[in-house]
Amino acid sequence: MAGMFIDVRVDPAVAADPVLAKKLVEVCPVNIFRIGKSGALEIVDENLDECTLCDLCLKAAPAGTVQVIKLYQQ
Repeated sequence: MAGMFIDVRVDPAVAADPVLAKKLVEVCPVNIFRIGKSGALEIVDENLDECTLCDLCLKAAPAGTVQVIKLYQQ
């Protein structure tokens, strides 16, 4: 479920990569990401609207593998 203002999508290959998943968790200042019980990256839906649009997650992952979608511009 997307937030009211933004949605975040992560390529499944990135979500499954433990190194990239850990990096995304570490760079996000508002805890949008977490490592799930399976070890894969998960998105914390209730934190989505806390996103500050800092782009740190976009810079931490390979180009195009993380998307921050502004729902208010659609």
